[in-house]
Amino acid sequence: MIEKLIYLESVDLVNFLGVKNSNLELIRNSFPKLKIVARGDWLKAIGDIEEVALFEEKINLLLDHYHEYNVITEKAIEAIVAGERFAGKRREADTILYGINGKPIKARTKNQKRLVDAFDRNDLLFAVGPAGTGKTYTAIALAVRALKARHVRRIILSRPAVEAGEKLGFLPGDMKDKIDPYLQPLYDALQDMIPAVKLKDYLENGTIQIAPLAYMRGRTLNNAFVILDEAQNTTTNQLKMFLTRMGADAKFVVTGDITQIDLPKAQHSGLVHAMDILKGIKGIEHIEFDVNDIVRHRLVQDIVEAYDRKNKKAGFK
Repeated sequence: MIEKLIYLESVDLVNFLGVKNSNLELIRNSFPKLKIVARGDWLKAIGDIEEVALFEEKINLLLDHYHEYNVITEKAIEAIVAGERFAGKRREADTILYGINGKPIKARTKNQKRLVDAFDRNDLLFAVGPAGTGKTYTAIALAVRALKARHVRRIILSRPAVEAGEKLGFLPGDMKDKIDPYLQPLYDALQDMIPAVKLKDYLENGTIQIAPLAYMRGRTLNNAFVILDEAQNTTTNQLKMFLTRMGADAKFVVTGDITQIDLPKAQHSGLVHAMDILKGIKGIEHIEFDVNDIVRHRLVQDIVEAYDRKNKKAGFK
C-alpha cells in the first residue's frame, strides 16, 4: 500500500471536482480499489502501487484536458479514464483557444484570420484599425495560446497612459489605482480566456504582467509575448523605446487606431511613424483592419463609417 498526493494546480475546484464533488465521485467510482480523499488543492490516493500509478496518470490527463478547455464534463471524465484523451471535443480550424467554460475563441473575420496566420511567420506584428475590430482581443488570445503551449514563459501587456479627456491627477488612489482604468480592457480579455484562480496566480507570480508603457524602459524582454495596445498614443521616442526591448525568443504585437490619437497636436504618433519606416523588413508584418472586421454591436460599424464620412468632408484623413 502506498499514498500519493497530487496537486491540483491553478484549478477552479468547483469546476474540476464538480458541484458537491460530483466529478470526484465519478472518479472514485472508476477506481474502486483506491481510497481517494480531497483536501483543498490536493488529492490523496491510497492503495496498491499499480492502481495508484494509473490513477495519477489519469488525473494528469484530466488536468491537461481542463487546462486546455477550461472545463471538464462527466462525459470527458468517463472518456479519459477509459483511454480517450480529448474525446468529444475537436478543435475547429479557426479556433485559437478555448476560453472560460470551454467557449471557443475564434478568428471571426478576414483580418483576424490574417493576424493569426501572420503570427507564425513573424516576430513583430502591427495590427491597426478602427475600434471594435478585435485587434487586441485576437492578439491576447494568441498570447494565451503561446503561454499554454509553453512557446513563451510570460505575457506582458502594456498601454500608454495618455489622458483622453480626463486627468490622472484627479483620479483617486495611488499610481496603480490611477493607471488600472487604462489597463482594464486588457484584464477583461484575459478574464474571458483564463479561469479566475489561474489568472490570479499568473498575475501574482509575474507570468502575466500588465503595466503602463513607461515601465518598459530599461528592460530586455526575453521569451515573452508582448502586446502594446493603443499604440497610436505613443510618441516616436516611446515606440522606439518599446520596440527595442525585444529580446531572444520574443513575439511583439503592436495594436492601435490612427483615427483616435489623443496626443497633443504638437506631437506626432509613434505608431504612424513606425509603420512608415519599418515597411519591408523581414519578420515584420502589418495587418490593417477595417469596418468589415467590427465585431461589437451592429451599430458600431455604422458609427465608425459616419465619423469617417464626416472627417473626409472636413478634409481629414
